Amino acid sequence: MMRFLGVAIMVAICLAFAGGLALTVWQIAGTPAPVNLPHLLAENLDASGVDHPITAVLLNFRSYDTLLEIGVLVIAGIAGISMAKTTSLEDPDLRTSDSLLYALQRWFVPLMLVLAGYLLWAGSDRPGGAFQAGAVLAASGVMMRLGGIPMDFLRPGMLLRFGLALGFSVFLLVAVASALAGSAFLAYPEAFAKPLILIIEVVLTFSIAMVLLALFVSAPVNRTEEPEEGEAG
Repeated sequence: MMRFLGVAIMVAICLAFAGGLALTVWQIAGTPAPVNLPHLLAENLDASGVDHPITAVLLNFRSYDTLLEIGVLVIAGIAGISMAKTTSLEDPDLRTSDSLLYALQRWFVPLMLVLAGYLLWAGSDRPGGAFQAGAVLAASGVMMRLGGIPMDFLRPGMLLRFGLALGFSVFLLVAVASALAGSAFLAYPEAFAKPLILIIEVVLTFSIAMVLLALFVSAPVNRTEEPEEGEAG
């Protein structure tokens, strides 16, 4: 009886919380914005250092949110590595011997590296940026690792730690430097906004790629032996 009562109370609390949250969202959605945000963004776009509104929001006007997102991503990467089942993230036993993958690797990896560079550069005035470039760079790293190309930087050590923390550290350093210079936290000087954003984008690309690749290689591996092609099941 007491157990049923406890469950009923928990259900009632959850329903009340969900109802209150839904009511709050409904009220906020029906309230007009105090300012015309698209118009405000267009007026200040020239001072952002970039020509694309999304990049301006993510890395200038709302860069604090992006800094926190990168911090969460780094923590996720560290947590994934700490739970890895192998002693080294670069385990030769986990490589495949697929000849088709080798052939695709020769063609796709160079193209993916070029695409990552293009997405990074294009982010200033069109869709793209560090997140997209980092994801493509990580995908090329996954293909290279599965193809058996050695990746010593995935071994636990200073190089791996440096790669994971580089983007967040540089981002935070720029934020602190802005505050020490007398501006607001993460308020770039208008004359240096574009080069600072470019530096942040470059280091974020490498760190995002490193985190995603580390999460992939630290994932649990199914050790079940699969029959080779042509063998009976």
